[in-house]
This record gives sequence, structure tokens and C-alpha cells, in this order.
Amino acid sequence: MTADAQDPDTPDPATASPARSEEHRKAGRIEGWSIAWMILAMVVWGWFLFLMLADYGPEYGSRPECRGPLVGPLSEDRSCRDALREWPALLGILALAVIATVVAAATTVYAKVLSRLAGREWTDPRPQD
Repeated sequence: MTADAQDPDTPDPATASPARSEEHRKAGRIEGWSIAWMILAMVVWGWFLFLMLADYGPEYGSRPECRGPLVGPLSEDRSCRDALREWPALLGILALAVIATVVAAATTVYAKVLSRLAGREWTDPRPQD
């Protein structure tokens, strides 16, 4: 094999189309968006878990009076009424977390498909005479 012979599996960079680099840029841009959506989903899930697990309210002694909705029984005390700790608000935050997670997963899959399609060699489907 000679030094100037090229591996048949690698495309020649001189004959590579400029559209291919555009496809790679688009795949990279979508991958950036998928990372942003993943970070947003993790932040919303963290917020939801904090609201469900953390104690809150006025402190008596060394710990807050009110327990998180998932940790302990709900207190009927007026000082424990927090709008974000009520179930309608918690379910809304849960819905936001699920939506952000689904969008993150969809954009990740789309970015992977685009990057694979960008690296693929396309052949002309028409028969050559």
C-alpha cells in the first residue's frame, strides 16, 4: 500500500460537500439545546424534591415546625400554610419537570440521529448508464 493511497472508508475532504458541515453544525446546535433542556429538567426536579422533602415554617428549638408533604403528616397550623407546599402547586411543578424531561430526551435523540445522518455516505439511488 502506498503512502498516498486513501482508506476506502474515509471520504475525501476535497470532495466533501459543504452541506455536510452544515449538517454537523445543526447537530451540534441541537445537542447544545438538549444539554440546556437536561439542566433545566434537573433543576426543576431538584426544586420539586426540595419542596416535597424539606421542613419549613417557623423554627421551634432546632428544627422547623412544619414537615415536608412527603416526609410527615400535614399540619393544620396556619403558620404551615405555604402556597408552594399545597398539592395543586406541587402537581404543577411535577408537570413542568416531566415536560422538561420529555423535551430533553426528545432533543437528545434528535441530536444523535442528526449526527449519525451527517456522517453517513449517501449514494445516488438512480442507476447509472
